[in-house]
Amino acid sequence: MATPAVRMFRRLEGLFCVYKPPGVHWKLVRDSIETNLMKGINATPSQPLPQVVHFLAQPDSESEAPRELALSTASVPTLAKHPLVTGPEFKHVRVGVGHRLDAFSSGVLVLGVGHGNKALNEMYKTRVTRDYTVEGEFGTATDDFAHTGRVVERSTYDHITQDKLDRVLAMLQGANQKALLMYSNIDMSSQEAYEMAVQGLLGPEGKSVPILTGLRCICFQPPHFTLEVQCINETQKYLRKVVHEIGLELRSTAVCKGVRRTRDGLFTLQDALIHHRWTASDVMHAIYQYHASKKMKNQKIKMTASQQNETNGEAANTME
Repeated sequence: MATPAVRMFRRLEGLFCVYKPPGVHWKLVRDSIETNLMKGINATPSQPLPQVVHFLAQPDSESEAPRELALSTASVPTLAKHPLVTGPEFKHVRVGVGHRLDAFSSGVLVLGVGHGNKALNEMYKTRVTRDYTVEGEFGTATDDFAHTGRVVERSTYDHITQDKLDRVLAMLQGANQKALLMYSNIDMSSQEAYEMAVQGLLGPEGKSVPILTGLRCICFQPPHFTLEVQCINETQKYLRKVVHEIGLELRSTAVCKGVRRTRDGLFTLQDALIHHRWTASDVMHAIYQYHASKKMKNQKIKMTASQQNETNGEAANTME
């Protein structure tokens, strides 16, 4: 029979996401959550100690007359099974980390517990896209493309307008769309390619170079600007380099002021647990919601497929 701690661990198996603040390494986030989960699991009520029967000698009588030894039985707990002797039931809880965020970046960080680690691997074998908001500033270039790096150049930016910025973004997105088609390994004239493009499933097979599937400016207040980016196989350093290249294309310079991930696959900022909610109970609730949403999505897919089959059947009957 499973103990309360084991039953709680089983309810914690799955995927969830947290909000990683900037300036914190992802390993610290993972270690903090592992510690909190282990404390929550081991805080569950322990099972009653097993009882054993002991034979106890009766106290001697005051009389000196010889008599047979009298014994009595008593049920006593097995102290060898006591938590203070055996220690906590769970000494380690492994939490897997999905697509990582560097210390400079913030946003949605997907984690997995138990069999959720397998789901995490399967999730990233598919064409999962991620969304970011990237903040930039014109007029400065640094050695690592971030505003905290060593300044290597300063330049003017008064000539930059939002129209010019939008044209550069459109050029970059066009170049990345060609790369997306090149790495997809699918005949672009086929029906399969059309259906995948409609469903947003068109993407590279396996590992590829970073590809931007969407790029637009959502805020332009020179020298500051903010970009909304959708991408595949990216790193945060690559996104900072994109900001640097945008500055060069506009005959100026630019540094990245911040990178924040707003979506990773199915997980968004609304699903992310902030720091004070990195507890076992909140994680359990988040994993329950993930399973519920995944089940609902599968039902919608089956329903859509059924409707499509009915439509195809009606069309075939009409042609006959």
